[in-house]
Amino acid sequence: MQNSLSILLIEDDQIEVMKFNRILSKLEEKHSVVEANNGEEALEILANKDKLPHIILLDLNMPKINGIEFLKILKNDDVLKYIPTVVLTTSNNHKDILECYKIGIAGYIVKPLKYEDYKEKIKKMLSYWSLNELISV
Repeated sequence: MQNSLSILLIEDDQIEVMKFNRILSKLEEKHSVVEANNGEEALEILANKDKLPHIILLDLNMPKINGIEFLKILKNDDVLKYIPTVVLTTSNNHKDILECYKIGIAGYIVKPLKYEDYKEKIKKMLSYWSLNELISV
């Protein structure tokens, strides 16, 4: 049985946020999403340690605090470091991918250009994480 996920989506592009929410609205599982426009906003949301998300979806190219800087802050926190974080980005830069895995991400997904391909990747990723035994801190 799949579980509903609490998702923190960190994305500064509103079109990407709308695409993601559109896909979610058509799924059988009803996941909840909290949106942050950048890493700074996300850290404010995560400051409430009583209501942490099951999973974080993170764009790399953002204003204020970029994705890699955010990951470093996240993984240095004794509580937040256990939240699975999946990078969801347009960057297929090998250096970015290696850096993210060194920091400790749970996955790296390059956003495809075609909507149908993007939808399939999101559905598979959410299906995988909703079957996992996630750590509740």
